[in-house]
Amino acid sequence: MYDTIKLEKSMYNLTGKSFSQALEEMDPTTSYADSPLGKLDAFERQLKRFDIHLNGSDCDRVEKFFTTTESAVLFPEFIRRAILAGMRDSILTELVAVETKTTAPSYTPFSISDGNSGFSTTTDEGAKLPATAITLASTAVSMTKFGRLITASYEVIRQQKLDVFAVTLRSIGMRLANAVTKQALDTLYNGTTPAGLASTSAGFGYGDLAALYGKFTDYDLTTVITTPELLSKILAMSQMENQRQGKQGELLLPFGAKLVKSSQLSGNKIIGIDKRFALEQISCGDIILETDKLIDCQLDRIAVSVSVGFRTLMGDAVKSISWT
Repeated sequence: MYDTIKLEKSMYNLTGKSFSQALEEMDPTTSYADSPLGKLDAFERQLKRFDIHLNGSDCDRVEKFFTTTESAVLFPEFIRRAILAGMRDSILTELVAVETKTTAPSYTPFSISDGNSGFSTTTDEGAKLPATAITLASTAVSMTKFGRLITASYEVIRQQKLDVFAVTLRSIGMRLANAVTKQALDTLYNGTTPAGLASTSAGFGYGDLAALYGKFTDYDLTTVITTPELLSKILAMSQMENQRQGKQGELLLPFGAKLVKSSQLSGNKIIGIDKRFALEQISCGDIILETDKLIDCQLDRIAVSVSVGFRTLMGDAVKSISWT
């Protein structure tokens, strides 16, 4: 089935569907459950159809996509996936609890109120249960557009190996995500009342990290985000000697929180979050590319953009420290 599908530019312009989703509907992966092709998604099966190799010793060059009119239709999706892979390599994935998709330029979330009772009081027999009210928030979250303009003509990139070109695109995706990450961190930090140092005379020390941990009551401190400079000071603390690492070399504090650095923070700031409950990312659509130009080899400029917004989900799941 996959080798008889008619690939067309219009598949990128279907309302409410990405190119991959449209392709998957035409060639469902479930149809290959008992076949080696079931390990590939619909896009990857099209790469196999046109014998396009993205890596390995037989990795093709960019021009392989343009062997036929139909295979050229796959090129924008290749670019989108490489950029998206770079965005997923950023620390943004360490911050976001849930991602919400929307098609509108703004998003009205809900808010939660536990009144004055919260969950800390008991309920007498026959008395009304304490109420948690879920209502629409009074203000909407506006989307912010982040973009990059890539200048590269077809003649420049046509002889580039696809694995090398993909790494370049991933780096662009990571830098794009860094700009998005700054807004995410600003949202988290601005929603808190930063605490100062436990002892201004002694300066920043491990006691401040312990105090931050102690501020989390209903939630847990899973992630600590700080600047590269402050992270290096934390790693030099005696309490970090012989400290175990998490999976894939993650840096862990003695009480188990993951230590993450970000150059998008400035000054003496530390943000602590319960990653499971702290931040919602609202995305308006997918990565936007000028697909027609890519398919037609008009590659003097490639515009890449995303529209996103953020909001703090549970205020008590975010705490911060700041000092001058």
